[in-house]
Amino acid sequence: MAQQRWNLVADIGGTNARFAALHEGQLESEFEFYHSVEEYPSFSDLVVKLRDEIADATGFAGAPHSVCLAVACPADVEHISFTNSHWDFTKTQLKQWFGCEQLVVINDFEAIAHGITELGPEDVIQIGGGEPQVHKPIGILGAGTGLGMAALISHSDGYHVLDTEGGHADFAPVDQRQMELLTCLRQTYKRVSLERVLSGKGIVNIYQAICQMEQTPAQFATPPEVVAAALDGSDPQALAALNMFCESMGAAAGNLALTLGARGGIYIAGGVVPRFSDFFVSSGFRKKFEDKGRFVSYLQPIPVYLVMRNNLGLLGAAKKLHNL
Repeated sequence: MAQQRWNLVADIGGTNARFAALHEGQLESEFEFYHSVEEYPSFSDLVVKLRDEIADATGFAGAPHSVCLAVACPADVEHISFTNSHWDFTKTQLKQWFGCEQLVVINDFEAIAHGITELGPEDVIQIGGGEPQVHKPIGILGAGTGLGMAALISHSDGYHVLDTEGGHADFAPVDQRQMELLTCLRQTYKRVSLERVLSGKGIVNIYQAICQMEQTPAQFATPPEVVAAALDGSDPQALAALNMFCESMGAAAGNLALTLGARGGIYIAGGVVPRFSDFFVSSGFRKKFEDKGRFVSYLQPIPVYLVMRNNLGLLGAAKKLHNL
């Protein structure tokens, strides 16, 4: 009897590598595998372990027919080198390691964009605005280890994903405090991108800069520590940092909406913001999103959706294979 064909999809960021093994044609799977990037000197080391894990858990025999890897770096090149981790490999090596017939490598936010098309109302929290306009562009941004941006453009045959490196555009301060933040961060980074502020590491950057500006010793060195201290109100600098993060995200999301004409809505994805979703919803995010001078009335109707689904990249990678 012929072996049943199966596919492998992955969402690989700077911190975590997530995989799912699926029957051919499936978009979702009960078989998901999570690993920490820092535990493996190279991606090939993880591939060896992953093959055994999948065989033991699923009973899938042989090599996957198709593999789609969503990676947190530019993906339209032969040599894949991650922006925020030590991993690198070539597409030729990937085909050898996996033994697959079809290999697809896409940017992680292209995967997120594909996944957006499969979300239901239970997967998101709407933050302001009205109903999305049909057939208008949709903007997507999200904070994780880095900052990703993408867009969905509707057309007669469905949609097209515009994958970008917008997270590396310049950080643009919108008030005096943010200008002081930019001045402080430039002492370390020279050029300050949005990712230096709007990411997990960005929360720490903001916090440490505020401590420096206020001549207060920094007590925390990781994003979870800063967020926890902000949420319980135990540290005023941490609270100020989280508020500034939310407001800066609002300003960046508003800029993306203007740039794309994203009257189909803006989606906030990534693993960082859902960890403090209540705080985010009640923060100054929406005010800064709309605060665009003469274009306030343009932005007010645009809905913003906070994505709460935690495996969106895997779903999007599977949708990519489904669309081929």
